[in-house]
Amino acid sequence: MNEYQAREHTPGTLISIIAGFISLNIWSRFFSGPIQLTLSAIVSYCYNWRISRFLIPVYCLWQYGDRHHYKKYKPGSNGEKFKTFQDYFTRNLLNQPDLASDYVWPAEGYLCEACEVEDTPLVKVKGEVRHISTIFGRDKAQIEGEYYFTNIFLHNNNYHHIHAPVSGTVSRIEHIPGKLLLLRPWAYKHWPSLPALTNERVNVDICDSAGRTWMLSIVGGPLVASIKLAQGMISSSHVAVGEKIASFELGSTCCMISPIKPTHQVGNMVDMGANLNNNADNNQLR
Repeated sequence: MNEYQAREHTPGTLISIIAGFISLNIWSRFFSGPIQLTLSAIVSYCYNWRISRFLIPVYCLWQYGDRHHYKKYKPGSNGEKFKTFQDYFTRNLLNQPDLASDYVWPAEGYLCEACEVEDTPLVKVKGEVRHISTIFGRDKAQIEGEYYFTNIFLHNNNYHHIHAPVSGTVSRIEHIPGKLLLLRPWAYKHWPSLPALTNERVNVDICDSAGRTWMLSIVGGPLVASIKLAQGMISSSHVAVGEKIASFELGSTCCMISPIKPTHQVGNMVDMGANLNNNADNNQLR
């Protein structure tokens, strides 16, 4: 585990039930999508004030026990200094990780779900039964063969950029509007990916050289005002494994459907750029 791993403290069952109830029955029901987006935009706007930069050392002391932790990164704006808190939140790594595989994790965070697509249960959302494929703007019949679903929860203190899990060609980019439910996996004990079925998200498909489609769903949550694609990222773009494809402002979730089975277990931390499957033939796509 790296030094900026998420600190996902799992609360007691009662707190989880209350958090889930508030998210699904109060925040979702009494605050419409436009209101949720507006409140999130206001928070993001405040984090872009120049005065918000004074929050950075305080936040680093709270999260990492080191008020100078931010010096280990580059500003998200690529400037010389951190000018705003958002500049720190969207920080860049000083050095990209060495990629030891052709199949890597696209984001850093807490692996809250991992299973074969065929084994995922149907879920009832507002009286409508949905399959996990709905997250990616697909129906179950469109995902053939052995594919694997994973959900990475990005805690507030994680690195908030999404990278290509494999080299290939971007075959689809789709924006799906939606709500901004709480994303904390412990709030949905039986189905941590529930918010991904309802929330605003950007879906990106990548076709690898073997003709297999990798699907990413970049899911927004409360106080996430925007999901930004990397500059020049369009359908038909060629991406290299580990290349940055999108960024979050404030915390969120990245879901993936892959033809390669991940070897990490649910409840573990995963690092962006780390080997997705230690048993995969890493020379297959070279």
